[in-house]
Order: sequence, then C-alpha cells, then structure tokens
Amino acid sequence: AVIPLRLLVARLRPVAGLQPDDEDRRRFLLWTAGVAAAGAVALIVGNVARGASRSIEAVRDALRLPSAAHAAATVPAGAELGIRGLAPVVTPNAEFYRIDTALIVPQVDPADWSLRIHGMVDREIEITWDELLAMPMQESDVTLACVSNEVGGSLIGNARWLGLPVRDLLARAGVDRDADMVLSTSADGFTASTPIEALTDDRDALLAIGMNGEPLPIEHGFPVRMVVPGLYGYVSATKWVTQLEVTRFDRATAYWTTRGWSDRGPIKLQSRIDVPRRGQSVPAGAAVIAGMAWQQHVGIAGVEVRIDDGPWRAAELATAISADTWVQWSLDWTAESGSHTIECRALSADGETQTSDPAAPAPDGAQGWHRIDVSVG
Repeated sequence: AVIPLRLLVARLRPVAGLQPDDEDRRRFLLWTAGVAAAGAVALIVGNVARGASRSIEAVRDALRLPSAAHAAATVPAGAELGIRGLAPVVTPNAEFYRIDTALIVPQVDPADWSLRIHGMVDREIEITWDELLAMPMQESDVTLACVSNEVGGSLIGNARWLGLPVRDLLARAGVDRDADMVLSTSADGFTASTPIEALTDDRDALLAIGMNGEPLPIEHGFPVRMVVPGLYGYVSATKWVTQLEVTRFDRATAYWTTRGWSDRGPIKLQSRIDVPRRGQSVPAGAAVIAGMAWQQHVGIAGVEVRIDDGPWRAAELATAISADTWVQWSLDWTAESGSHTIECRALSADGETQTSDPAAPAPDGAQGWHRIDVSVG
C-alpha cells in the first residue's frame, strides 16, 4: 500500500524543543521528494495494471467458446446428496480456490498468445490462439487440488473444463522416447515439471480455455492453462501457459522442486468431513455426517466413519462423476448428548485404504485421517 506523504511527514516532524539544522532540512526535503516520486510511480503502475485488467476482462467477456467436439456427459443426478453445508460437487468459478506465485495476475491478450513446444522433440511447433480454437475441443470434469492443502482443508475444487488434449500436440511434435518430463512455463515465468506419461496416456490432460461453461477467469489462467487429473497443481496446473519443453527430470527442475518439494506430485487418497463443522454444536437426535473424498485418476470405492473410537461404519457414497473427480458421502447418525470425536477414511478403487499416518503437506502432500470434535446437546 502507498502511505500518504502527509502521514510520512507527520511521523518525521522534529521533537518539540529541537530545531533541525540546514543539512537536516536538505536531507529531509530530498527524502520526501524521493518518497513522493516512488509513490507516484507506484500509483502509475497500479493504474496501468488496473487498466490492463479492465482491457483483458473486456476481451474475455466478448469471447465465445467453441463447441466441444467431445462433450462431457451430464453430471449424474445422484452426484449431489443435497445436504446443507456439504461442498457442491461442481465448484462455482467464484468459489474455486486460487494458489499461484503471481503477485500481479498476468494480463495476457489471446491475440498475442502462443504456445511453443520444444526440447526433446522431432520438430518444434508453435501454435497461436486462433489455431488452438480451430482444433477439436474436449470437455472433462476434473478435480484440482493444491499440494499445500492440509488434511480436511479447502484448497480443492471441481470444474468442467474445455480444452485440447495435451497428448495431441505432443504427438504432433514427436516426443523423444528418452524424455520423461514436460517443463511447462507460465507467462510470468513460473515453471512446473509434469511426468510425461501423465500427458500422453489416456487421462484427460488438457490445455484448457474454458471453465464451467465460460472462458477461464483471468486469475485462473486466461487465456490458456493446464489441467491434469491425478497430480497436485504445483507439478501440472500451470496457468497462463506459454511453453512446453519436453525434457528429463535429471536435466531440468521446476519452481517448487528447486525449493524442496517432490518432483512428481501424485494425488494422495484423502477424505474430509464437511458436516458437521469442527466445534459445531449439534442438536441431539437424528443427524447426518457428510463430506468429500478423492483420489483423482484412481477413484473412490467407499468411505468409512468412526465415532468415539467405535467401529468403522460404511457411509453412503454419492454417484461419482468420474474417477477424476471428488465424490460426496454421508452417514446417518443418532447424536447423543455430550462431546464426540468423528473421523473418516476413504477406500480407493484400487483397494487402498487411506492411511492414518499423519504427514505435513511438504514435500509431497498431507496425509492422515480428518478428525473433528463436536458437542451434542
């Protein structure tokens, strides 16, 4: 924030009874002139940034997305359990979490955007915005999660994305068989290291241009970002993407991996309790416990709930949109007066049970059971 000059002057007024000499006055005037100049520069930069934002927002508002050549199926009616306080299975854009390194959100005009694919490829290619729009688009429901999300945290969201499968462009470039990583670069210089198999197998790894039926919000990567099921965002979900370098993990490192985070970032099996909330007072009698579970690109087979170290009970699982999305769950509960502890754990489609061993988010994602305490009375 820019501090008003009058406040800075007031803070530096001489103490009563002491008179500054001429040199003090000269230094003070030079200093205040510098502060004023810095404030003016900051104001100009801020105004330019706001003006650019308004300009790109106008471009975005005027954009009409192409129809999907491969449309996603309708969200199953059974995907929503209709429980108050439970996160919706599709996260509205305005409520979707945002985690990135951009202090100032990049303002990228689609007319100036291009994507360069280079490195260990048979041929370097570059595509423009118009060329991207002319390619067959695909819709896909994918849940994204941040590696910094704590157990039970909210840094996760699900959306319907529109974009081009990354594997189509990599196939056009011709990937060297010795390559094992793609280093993606953002317009602001951020980089992410994605295992190449996650971009070339049958999962819906996209260069996304749309989110929940509208162009990407500017803060979520407009005009183009990456969306990769099954990986934490720090190794896959590059916003404002401009480059894909086909390379190897032993030749290149990305922004967060140089800071000690793991270089591959597969999503861990997780679940959380949304209803009731931690510390909430619950009326005695018929109640419900509900939450979300996820392990993208694997899928959820079930969720179990335990109350006060009692037996594990199977929760009702909503209909999953796909293995790439989270799923709602619920359990009926006869709440008795007193204090209670509730825990949950998920079961994956490949037979894994969510571990009870706690781990902090660094270096490859948090783990452990979500546990809450509630009061009934």
